[in-house]
Amino acid sequence: MKVMFYVQHLLGIGHLVRASRIAAALAEAGHQVTMVSGGMPVSGFPPAGVGLEQLKPLRTADGSFSSLVDETGAPADDGLRDNRRRQLLAVHDSLQPDCLVIEAYPFARRQMRFELAPLLEHVHAGNRVSRAMVVSSVRDILQPRTAERDKATAEVVRRHFDLVLVHGDEAFARFGETFSETDSIADRLAYTGMVAPPLDQALPPAGKRYDVVVSAGGGAVGTALLNASIGARQMTRLAGARWLVVTGPNLPGDQFEALQQAAGSTVTLSRFEPALAGLIACARLSISQAGYNTVADVLRAGCASVLVPFEGKGEQEQLLRAGRLEASGRGVMVREAGLNASALVQAIERALDLDPALAPDLSLDGAASSAALLAFRYDSFRRNL
Repeated sequence: MKVMFYVQHLLGIGHLVRASRIAAALAEAGHQVTMVSGGMPVSGFPPAGVGLEQLKPLRTADGSFSSLVDETGAPADDGLRDNRRRQLLAVHDSLQPDCLVIEAYPFARRQMRFELAPLLEHVHAGNRVSRAMVVSSVRDILQPRTAERDKATAEVVRRHFDLVLVHGDEAFARFGETFSETDSIADRLAYTGMVAPPLDQALPPAGKRYDVVVSAGGGAVGTALLNASIGARQMTRLAGARWLVVTGPNLPGDQFEALQQAAGSTVTLSRFEPALAGLIACARLSISQAGYNTVADVLRAGCASVLVPFEGKGEQEQLLRAGRLEASGRGVMVREAGLNASALVQAIERALDLDPALAPDLSLDGAASSAALLAFRYDSFRRNL
């Protein structure tokens, strides 16, 4: 297949990471994949073997996701939106994809309706026999929303989408628990398992392996976690171990410098690690937020984990995910409101005493499964046109 894969990351880079893993699996399976990215460019994404069409970048002004700005921080205006809308349609017409995968929408990324709604109308306005199969790629746990919004979302799915890939394991989280209209789109729903890194991922050389890996996603909202981790290190049983703190590329420069001063020479500080999953795979302990991709990395690694879910601006998805992991014996959660060095020390000690072997197995091969499902469903889609 020729696959056009649209993704828009706004604050962190989680959406981009998950989409890149699936795109890489599609390319490895022999499909021609082009990622259309609408966020700020990030080195190493998409991976080798996947083409890139970069839209004029947009990001969110802050953690509220209420307004969009361009790469300079200027508010997005109608001219920029028109430019992106035309660019997106032109990319579609140039690629003539067999399969159009849209990450998150319409379950999330409603800010991008200005370009995605016209794209979907454009796809369906063309020749029915040659049109692309339209797929939504969505994580397993959604932000809480109103029943009215769920109904509107389901209507968009029924009207425009042929398939919805839910990247999760039903044994961990059923889609219907956070999306009330699941039954109305059940005929298009398919679970893929968690999109975790591959088992044969490249591991870092021995000289670049750490006992403890602290990470804060993109870094825009993780300062408290990073500070608490550096403050807690000396009070844990791993005080003499090798610690790596990955701040994320979006951490402001003055905060990065302050962390460097606090860490001194005893902790390695890094802004960004494209092979973060490999570093976690070699660690005894991961301290992180509870974003989808980091949790998938931790599950694949099987290491001890402390999770500090992001709860700003009404966000609850990470809280729900971290709570389930703690309940299954896979980690220890610390709420943002009670986060400090002392609380983190207690959580670290508890996490190190957990036995991951006692936790139930989950399906973690969501990238390869997504590629296989898309190929299978595409054959059926073409036969039924």
